[in-house]
Amino acid sequence: MGHMKLNFTVTEFVFLGLSSDPKVQLVLFFVFLFFYMLSVVGNIIIITIIQIEPRLHTPMYFFLTNLSFLDICYTSTNVPQMLSNMVGNKKTIPFASCATQMYFSLSFGMIECVLLGVMAYDRYVAICHPLHYTVIMDQNTCVQLAAISWCSSFLSSMVINVLTLSLPYCGPNVLNHFFCEVPSVLRLACTDTSLTELVVFVFSIIIVFIPFLLIIVSYARILLSVLRMRSASGRHKALSTCASHLTVVTLFYGTAIFMYMRPQSKSSRAGGKVIAVFYTVVTPMLNPLIYSLRNQDVKGSLRRAITKQKT
Repeated sequence: MGHMKLNFTVTEFVFLGLSSDPKVQLVLFFVFLFFYMLSVVGNIIIITIIQIEPRLHTPMYFFLTNLSFLDICYTSTNVPQMLSNMVGNKKTIPFASCATQMYFSLSFGMIECVLLGVMAYDRYVAICHPLHYTVIMDQNTCVQLAAISWCSSFLSSMVINVLTLSLPYCGPNVLNHFFCEVPSVLRLACTDTSLTELVVFVFSIIIVFIPFLLIIVSYARILLSVLRMRSASGRHKALSTCASHLTVVTLFYGTAIFMYMRPQSKSSRAGGKVIAVFYTVVTPMLNPLIYSLRNQDVKGSLRRAITKQKT
């Protein structure tokens, strides 16, 4: 019973945020508000274009719709809370809200990892097995792959969160972060967290690393296939369909691996917050830009949609 009582000693957490300087906070507020609005609007535009343009009803764009919807959910889990903390006097979050934010934030981050792996596999099939593409990547397969991405991540996040929240929190309640993330919450537990950290690491390997391996293998096969192509235009077309995805993968995975797959030292905490800004704020904003600017189909569809509005 004593152990259970300890669990509820901390009723809320206090965020240190990104800066304690009010002027810096105000500047950051407007910067992140702009990023957030751009992220939500940009992703809604991508989803809308894909829905209204029959030419884009293909597996690649089905997964891109998933990614855009996911990015809206992901950034909305953390950014509004961060913005209200920057301008409000109260920089606290109740324990239950923190647990909810931690669960959804981790779930959406994991889904993005798996989904990027699935999208790499889709590009591999399209380029290396073009004649069988429509058979392999039929509608049922696409829906199943998307469902696996969402369900496996929600379940994995549930395990990590249950383990994290079952630890006793009896003392310091100041989070050196701008939202509730597992590594920063774990540091406040009043007990040895090495077992929980090990479980988080194992799940990170499964959910982050396996899709990452799938991406590397897929792109290695794609590169070999492209090098065998005789025509330069064929090579260019194949590589241009992968360029957007590779850019997104590099941005998201580079930061997520740095955050979750390294030893937790004190000196890395400030750096960790900056890295977290990247994958919670910057990447969801850049994804629609990367996909629309580097993709001829999306640009063409956007132009046609604008032309229709004018006429």
